[in-house]
Amino acid sequence: MSISHAPPDSHGPDISGISELASPESSDTKSTDHALPELEPIVPASTRRTRVPRWLRRTSGPVLLLALWQVLSSTGVLTADVLASPGTIARVAGDLISDGSLTNAMGVSLQRVAVGLLLGTVVGTGLALVSGLFRIGEDLVDASVQMLRTVPFVGLIPLFIIWFGIGEAPKVAIITLGVSFPLYLNVYAGIRGVDSQLIEAGESLGLSRWGLVRHVVLPGALPGAMTGLRYSLGIAWLALVFAEQINADAGIGFLMVQARDFLRTDVIVVCLIVYAFLGLLADFIVRSLERLLLQWRPTFTGR
Repeated sequence: MSISHAPPDSHGPDISGISELASPESSDTKSTDHALPELEPIVPASTRRTRVPRWLRRTSGPVLLLALWQVLSSTGVLTADVLASPGTIARVAGDLISDGSLTNAMGVSLQRVAVGLLLGTVVGTGLALVSGLFRIGEDLVDASVQMLRTVPFVGLIPLFIIWFGIGEAPKVAIITLGVSFPLYLNVYAGIRGVDSQLIEAGESLGLSRWGLVRHVVLPGALPGAMTGLRYSLGIAWLALVFAEQINADAGIGFLMVQARDFLRTDVIVVCLIVYAFLGLLADFIVRSLERLLLQWRPTFTGR
């Protein structure tokens, strides 16, 4: 007795109902999609908080210091013979500007710094190029410069007076000497810090020695040169303070010497503020020049 088997359905059993029973999530999801509340996008805390303008943050510190200074002067903690109040200093500064003595002194001091900075830039950069680009130049120049830079330039003032007299020459020489060393160190370090792979890439492209210096080495050393210029400007104003103590008959240092003789702390503070303002202005100019010349170099600007 043979039992005949029914041929199986080519399409197989219908399991659509089973699948719906086995996975009820699909129907539940459809029914609950509109029931769930929409989640708000996560916003970082740094963007949620109120942004304070940067200029306000940068000026808040000096303003608070000035307010504390005025409070201490008003309460008698700081007496006038120790340190004049901000109001007194502002009034004295107005008097010095109105009679022209402060503006004339600023002009003389700026001229001295400009000449000393120009000569120091030429000397420091020139020595750095000779020492950085040529090994024989490094052997001849670097040891002598490293030895001289350890000598405080203020200690050379008596020698400069003997050599150059008491006119403008020793004042400019002090500024030139103070400017030269930071520029030399930073330009030299910038030249020697250029990636050797860039040099090899330039040689493979057929650049000559001068082409390598012009298109690879000098652009690579430019960030170090700008840093050295900023340091040199700061030292230039410091050197000016000492230089204008050498028998000066004009300039901001001359005003300070006169104020010291008459115990005028208000005039001394005005001169110090002028020094600080001129140094800050010079640094701003160099930073603007740095942003202009180094647009090709992306840098971290802080968070």
